[in-house]
Amino acid sequence: MASIPLLRLSPTTSHLTLRSLPSLRSIKPTCTPSPQPRKLTITRMSYNPTPAPDRLISAVAYTLPFFNSLQYGRFLFHQYPTLASLINPLLPLLSLYRSVPYASFVAFFALYLGVVRNPSFSHYVRFNSMQAVTLDVLLVLPVLLQRVLSPARAGFWFKVMVWFHNVLFAFAVLCFVYSVSCCVLGRTPYLPFVADAAGRQI
Repeated sequence: MASIPLLRLSPTTSHLTLRSLPSLRSIKPTCTPSPQPRKLTITRMSYNPTPAPDRLISAVAYTLPFFNSLQYGRFLFHQYPTLASLINPLLPLLSLYRSVPYASFVAFFALYLGVVRNPSFSHYVRFNSMQAVTLDVLLVLPVLLQRVLSPARAGFWFKVMVWFHNVLFAFAVLCFVYSVSCCVLGRTPYLPFVADAAGRQI
């Protein structure tokens, strides 16, 4: 009878050596730092309103180009009498202004030398005064050009002159209303073709 060899298991193969496993002490836990909450920084906006005297002086400065621009509205006043009635409340002040000899030149130099070139006034007042002076100079140039060319009282060139006067008067009124409204609210008005020239002079 054939003998069947018995399998003998070696006792060394049945045991697992702990040396083959990584040491638990050698494994170091890695902890990722938790993100810190962001700090919210609240900046307070400082609100510095324009003083009332500065707003008043700036608004009064724009009456100089407005009074000098009324001569361009004579054709509109003749064509639309209702527009002339809107100027009636200003007639006492306008008559007082016209009663002073060379009132336009006196007001111009008083505003330029007394306010614009005076560092005691704020930049807000000086800028608005310079803007009013620049606008007044631009409104005087068409009058000088008209005196040199002396257009006829009728014909095509007379119609061009009437149309040009009406446009200048409408532009001057819009600038006056816009500038005075901004000055009353304490804001800085920026007039087209004028603000850049005025800013370079401050």
